[in-house]
Amino acid sequence: MEQTDVIELLDGLYSMIAEAWGVPLGNDKCIIEREKALDIINEVKAAMPSSLAEAKRLVAARDEFIGNAKKEAEALRKSSEEKAKAMVEEQEVIRVARRKSAEMISSAEAKSAELRRVAGDYVDDVMRRAEESLRASLETIQSAHSAVQTANGAKKPAASSAETFEKFEREQRAVDENNFITLQ
Repeated sequence: MEQTDVIELLDGLYSMIAEAWGVPLGNDKCIIEREKALDIINEVKAAMPSSLAEAKRLVAARDEFIGNAKKEAEALRKSSEEKAKAMVEEQEVIRVARRKSAEMISSAEAKSAELRRVAGDYVDDVMRRAEESLRASLETIQSAHSAVQTANGAKKPAASSAETFEKFEREQRAVDENNFITLQ
């Protein structure tokens, strides 16, 4: 299940609660279909492990990418050393070969370091977005749970459902704007 599916589920839960009938004499309370809300929450919970599995897959891909870059750098180093040994006949040829070998090794190490940095930044960004998505989903679930408790006559939550949903909308807009900026 993709992140957009989770967002769609959360939007559906939000709509269900926003459109629910109010309880008489209770402006901050409403009536929702418990089974329908619980089904949506269970679907969101089921989607969370797939986000984590995707992050693990990206980390494994990054490690493989770095390993391949190291192998390529080692192959380049060995290749340049072999070329240098083949040019042993003249002192000038040896000096040129050593310089080229050092440049190739330096270039390969620089490329490897840059690839590690880029892969690390990418995985960090994916993990950060997954963490934000999980945090937003948890807050929505907590809000829905609080609304259900309120509807069932439990103690009044610290914030009203409307305040909680406004907070969720603000946070979701911030996450969406951040994702849009990241994609540019």
